[in-house]
Amino acid sequence: MSAGRIEELLGIMARLRDPDGGCPWDVQQTFATIAPYTIEEAYEVADAIDRNDMGDLRDELGDLLLQVVFHARMAEEQGAFAFADVVAAIGEKMLRRHPHVFAGTSVKGVEAQTREWEEHKRRERADAGNPDTSALAGIARGMPEWQRATKLQKRAATIGFDWPGPGPVIAKLHEEIEEVRVEFDAVAADPGDAAAHDRLEDEIGDLLFVCANLARHAKVDPGTALRRANAKFERRFRAMETMAEADGVHLRDLPLDAQDGYWARAKAAEHLGDG
Repeated sequence: MSAGRIEELLGIMARLRDPDGGCPWDVQQTFATIAPYTIEEAYEVADAIDRNDMGDLRDELGDLLLQVVFHARMAEEQGAFAFADVVAAIGEKMLRRHPHVFAGTSVKGVEAQTREWEEHKRRERADAGNPDTSALAGIARGMPEWQRATKLQKRAATIGFDWPGPGPVIAKLHEEIEEVRVEFDAVAADPGDAAAHDRLEDEIGDLLFVCANLARHAKVDPGTALRRANAKFERRFRAMETMAEADGVHLRDLPLDAQDGYWARAKAAEHLGDG
């Protein structure tokens, strides 16, 4: 994209935010009200990548870029910073954090580069006067919790606090499942016991945390894995609905065993399609 097209986009946003003749919706927005849209657009980028739809990816990246422009414009109106400052800051950061590319140093492999990246971030926090010296410092709280769980685990692993392989993680997974089962029984015995429900919530949280750890050891992104699982469920469920409709029935009117039969048919049809 030429500098002229970027300036055009910045001008469009400035016009939309103009209290005198701009768009009423855009004018009333704040960082807080726009933040959910920013997150949503990032997920739509990921969805286009999952579908390998380059046309959609182009459009969704444009939508995501607009979010950056929107936030930068609001900051400029407050005298905090402008879009050019955002560009300059990320450029300087990339140069600073890649001395093995831009400063003639060397790094041995991806894992060593990742450790060096984290060390750069630690030094930057220290230089900025951040008193938090924990190995877990700087991990944002606003990201999806599955992503934050993975980051916490990776950070702890940098100082050696990690399972030696997937085997112990799987064993821990079985342990956590049993603890969840115990708390389910406690809640079933006394549905009004708030403390039992809190314990059940804690144990399910532990279970999900271990699942994220297992995904990390498998070098699988848990968000990507869950998106694929969601897509698979939606695809098969819609196929069930289509099959039931072809048979002249509605899924909602069928008992569970009959619904399971349609699920098995949808799954089998999908496998035949793979062949």
